[in-house]
Amino acid sequence: MTREGWRKGPRGALAGLKAGAILVDHTTASAGLARELEQQAKAKGVGFLDAPVSGGQAGAVNGRLTVLVGGEEACFRAAEPAMRHYGQAVTLMGPAGSGQLAKMVNQILIAGIVQGLAEGLNFAVRAGLDARQVAGVLSKGAAQSWQLENRAHTMIDGKFDFGFAVDWMRKDLAICLEEARRNGSSLPVAALVDQLYQRAQARGGGRWDTSSLIRLLAEP
Repeated sequence: MTREGWRKGPRGALAGLKAGAILVDHTTASAGLARELEQQAKAKGVGFLDAPVSGGQAGAVNGRLTVLVGGEEACFRAAEPAMRHYGQAVTLMGPAGSGQLAKMVNQILIAGIVQGLAEGLNFAVRAGLDARQVAGVLSKGAAQSWQLENRAHTMIDGKFDFGFAVDWMRKDLAICLEEARRNGSSLPVAALVDQLYQRAQARGGGRWDTSSLIRLLAEP
């Protein structure tokens, strides 16, 4: 069954909900699909929220996800207490589709940050610096980021079995690039990083995590 089918099909989530229920969809998908699902839900008297998350496996395990929500405010207020059990930041971003659009921004930012981190660490190693020391010092300055603090050492060690897989990131970047074509945005860095992830896939790295971009620089 397709990703759309489990939500809309005869055995999907919507088919099993009664009027007055609220369907909270944490999938990362297109904004257009979220708007379509909201209309499908309304036809059944069901509320709908598109609510993709950020924070990875660790965020889910520790109940510290960021939840980006699109939908009607009344539905959001009713569902927010439940989402607070696993989300440290649960925010209504706007009408249906807005959660997905905000998640696209998240993935665009991550793509650029991880590539910059990969280039910087690879440069540090080739320049003869102690890359771990560099990462530690820079994490206290303007270059600080979650990726620098949580992925720099594993990238230096060549360990790529953490976090979000390349295959998943390429799926998300495809959604971002499609939306950019629709709204006229220019995403040159995201498009480049998508091509780099395609190279990682060609090397059998579809299940490597997104920080594996450094491997393409260390082993060209």
